[in-house]
Amino acid sequence: MKDSKQEVSFMIWTGDSPPHVPVKELSTKLVISIIGNMTSTIRNFFPDLQVFPALGNHDYWPQDQLPVTTSEVYNAVADFWNPWLTDEAINTFRKDGVGLLFTGGFYTQLFESDDGFQPLRIISLNTNLYYSPNSVTVNITDPADQFAWLEGILETSSQKKEKVYIIGHVPIGYLPYARNTTAIREYYNERLVKIFRNYSSVIAGQFFGHTHRDSIMVLLDEEGKPVNSLFVAPAVTPVKSIWQMESNNPGVRFYQYDVLDYNLLDLWQFYLDLRDANKKNESNWKLEYILTKAYGIEDLKPESLYEMAKQLSVPHSMLFEQYYSNFIVSYDKSIVCEEGCKTCQICAIQYLDYSSYTDCINRDAIWR
Repeated sequence: MKDSKQEVSFMIWTGDSPPHVPVKELSTKLVISIIGNMTSTIRNFFPDLQVFPALGNHDYWPQDQLPVTTSEVYNAVADFWNPWLTDEAINTFRKDGVGLLFTGGFYTQLFESDDGFQPLRIISLNTNLYYSPNSVTVNITDPADQFAWLEGILETSSQKKEKVYIIGHVPIGYLPYARNTTAIREYYNERLVKIFRNYSSVIAGQFFGHTHRDSIMVLLDEEGKPVNSLFVAPAVTPVKSIWQMESNNPGVRFYQYDVLDYNLLDLWQFYLDLRDANKKNESNWKLEYILTKAYGIEDLKPESLYEMAKQLSVPHSMLFEQYYSNFIVSYDKSIVCEEGCKTCQICAIQYLDYSSYTDCINRDAIWR
């Protein structure tokens, strides 16, 4: 990234610094140390760059169990990220401010453009509070009052005519590789979909991680109109479950946005061929694709992504084959996604709520 010569405004870092290993191999002290080392590495490589981070489900010990109250990890991470964030953002993150009701590793902050255009509001959510394996938040209607806080921030942004980017680790919607499975608990997913629909005119983009794969989603309103673009970026670390054929190559990306309204225009996805790197004992990052050119669309606005999704849905679509290769970051061209695999992918792209997703799954024959 540093050598790309691209003019970069800010970085989004969607979390998960510690290794994905058994719980007994880590500790609170070790997790804090790893996040601190990663933060220092980013600051050393990009000393003048504004970074907006979010916590991942592995950025805690025990993993996944992120709490709804202030904690040793939240406080330590707030200190690490203090050079990037305002006092207000830090106080919200770890509940230091007098009278603050909200805590739990989330924050909001304005990004002020050097060009003098309208500022962009970043909302960094702690979606790990909604993650299915998080036993701390079971049966809590609004963990850490994050829903109430989010709606309040979005309502204020609407009144001020701000534009917003939502960032987080665990994405909303359905997992593209697991039928009928949301990444977060279903109730929380329905709640977030409703909030994002209500404020879709304010939200200019949503950015997540967690899956280690490369995927898009298009949020449709209740009438089926595309209203939001969502992106799940691939990770720089490969991951592979015992029941999966595929893994992923490491990936990083650039987004291009309109400086006037922050609408997303394009993205450049770069990847590292890990097999080749191991064979030659050197890393050679390459451009994998430019989204608009790869899929023949004009930009990354919801309407364009929806048209792309319809093209992917065509039976025997060559474009879908390219999409799936990109999904696993060019890991193995011989791996194909057909029948039930394709159904999961297509439905996850277009349908983020239970009702519409279930209808899509039940129509799966049309994607074959």
